[in-house]
Amino acid sequence: MNEKLVWLGLCEASGIGWKRMSDILQNHVDLRELPEWDAGSWRGLGMPEKVAQSLPQQLQPEYLMSKMKKYKDQGIHIITMLDEEYPTLMKETFQPPWILYAKGRLELLSSFCIGMVGTRVPTAYGRKVGELLAGEMAERGVTIVSGMARGIDSVCHDAALRVNGSTIAVLGTAIDMIYPAENRSLYHRIADQGLILSEYPIGTKSSPGLFPQRNRIISGLSYGSVVVEADARSGSLITADFAMEQNRDVFAVPGPITSPKSQGTLSLLKQGAILVTCTEDIMKEYDSSLIKRCDNPYEMKENSSEISDSNASISPFSQKFDLTTDEKTIYLILEQGDATIDELHVQSNFDFGLLHTVLLSLIIKKQISQRSGALYTLI
Repeated sequence: MNEKLVWLGLCEASGIGWKRMSDILQNHVDLRELPEWDAGSWRGLGMPEKVAQSLPQQLQPEYLMSKMKKYKDQGIHIITMLDEEYPTLMKETFQPPWILYAKGRLELLSSFCIGMVGTRVPTAYGRKVGELLAGEMAERGVTIVSGMARGIDSVCHDAALRVNGSTIAVLGTAIDMIYPAENRSLYHRIADQGLILSEYPIGTKSSPGLFPQRNRIISGLSYGSVVVEADARSGSLITADFAMEQNRDVFAVPGPITSPKSQGTLSLLKQGAILVTCTEDIMKEYDSSLIKRCDNPYEMKENSSEISDSNASISPFSQKFDLTTDEKTIYLILEQGDATIDELHVQSNFDFGLLHTVLLSLIIKKQISQRSGALYTLI
């Protein structure tokens, strides 16, 4: 059975969350063999009894193929970390989704994205600013990423669509669930002209706890995130927090100091967010050629200005693998000898969140392995 089917089965299996999926992958198992495992094999991997007993049934080939057909029939694409379509920027975040469900234009995952979020109950000022910034950026080739919530999110999606631009809606619900219901028309417009994205499969019950998690995807897909209007306790500030943790740019639009709806953005500005008074305040932070490069993910890999001097000396052996720039950096270090995670942290200058993600990706690609004592070595 192909790895993608097994990956889907594991991600949707009851009892398998992000951490257990990580444990499975770090044990260097061949995914294609997992449907043949019995409960004892899963217990040997450290799975609880209940999970170990249920996995053999949940990974049966016929069952998994019926799952995949169900998604295909609904026009839903399955994107795993094994796929080229999986966004590179998302891989560089801490705990990226193991799987993404998508409807629409998959090529937007490799486009130049800016996140835009804000209050669900905006003022007329907030709506006008969101519409202006989203529309002007979309006209200049930027893909607007937001959460399809009512308020600022909906305004920004709509503004991008009205200028025939690109937009990605990251849902806090299952891929086939439209919330709020008033956005039904917007959902279908985005599915037709842009991209609908979720980490939650069909059948996932809606829960308030799911919505904050989708904010890490909004910021993870984006080079920077703009908070248009937000009060002091707005959920949109979670996106800004994720963006800062992911070492992405945070932009904030100032508002009246007397307006409760501006207290969140004014607080971000005090913390060092980039002040936005016009579209150019955002665009000037990026090389104009970057937007064009992102239209072609392969061209971007070859020409990105972010490639460091150390990567220029990567050996011909490591070049033959389809590795990202960050993965090549770690591969080069390990070509010089085994290293602990602390040594890799010092030599790569990566933060631990990025380093963990890169190491896990290299393990998945079967280029490195982890020994006891957090020691990493080339395979």
